[in-house]
Amino acid sequence: MTANPGTSPSIPSVSAVGLEMTASELDRAGLLQADSNVVISRYAVFVPADELGTPRPVVIRSGAVISPFAVVHGGTTIGEQARVEEHTVLGKPELGYAVGKIRPGVGGRTVIGAGATVRSGAVVYAEASIGVNSLVGHHTLLRTAVQIGADTQLGHHLTVERDTRIGRDVRCSPGSHITSSTVVADRVFLGAGVRTINDKTLTWRDPHREPTLAAPRFETGTKIGSGCVLLAGVTIGEHALVGAGSLVTHDIPPGALAYGHPARVHGEAR
Repeated sequence: MTANPGTSPSIPSVSAVGLEMTASELDRAGLLQADSNVVISRYAVFVPADELGTPRPVVIRSGAVISPFAVVHGGTTIGEQARVEEHTVLGKPELGYAVGKIRPGVGGRTVIGAGATVRSGAVVYAEASIGVNSLVGHHTLLRTAVQIGADTQLGHHLTVERDTRIGRDVRCSPGSHITSSTVVADRVFLGAGVRTINDKTLTWRDPHREPTLAAPRFETGTKIGSGCVLLAGVTIGEHALVGAGSLVTHDIPPGALAYGHPARVHGEAR
């Protein structure tokens, strides 16, 4: 393990909000649980306390690598042989207004699975989980409580909103937006620039109305072409294929081939 030696024998209170530490400082504070054969850049930054001042330990397993200028928040576990590249942010507590409520910046357990890779510039919020051997592309954003299964590849410049569930062996191509609470089952393929919508009423900051939210659902083995837009509440059935550039306004049956604006079924997927 490599880390910048502390400049002072004393450690400030780890409950201080926004306090930044090196690996050695975090270790002396009793908040670093690292195996002996990990590599931590001396330029990596650790922020153990959330916005409420609650400190949480950071766990780093055997063979993991943390690159320069990565920012790791308290509560994060980095699995065996996982790689965290430069300028990533892991375990960030969510602070501010979102989806009808104020989020107070509470931290939580964030898991980077064994063998996973988080590319440079990616941001992973608190309570997110990335599965074994999965990859998160450059500058991709995973919001609070997103769950990613094993052996999944998320391309660069993706936005995956809160509480989304993505299964195993999924491929998400670059530049897509996956709205909150979306379900993406195993072995789904999403082309580049796919847009999903979960809001049926476009309610925003109206104290007298609650937004009506219904996320799309992608069943096992579906394939969605580049540039598709999927409206709130639609379900794409198992092994269905939606052609590039389609606007999906209604459910697509399992095994169907659909395309158009709006998308209509034109046969069976092959």
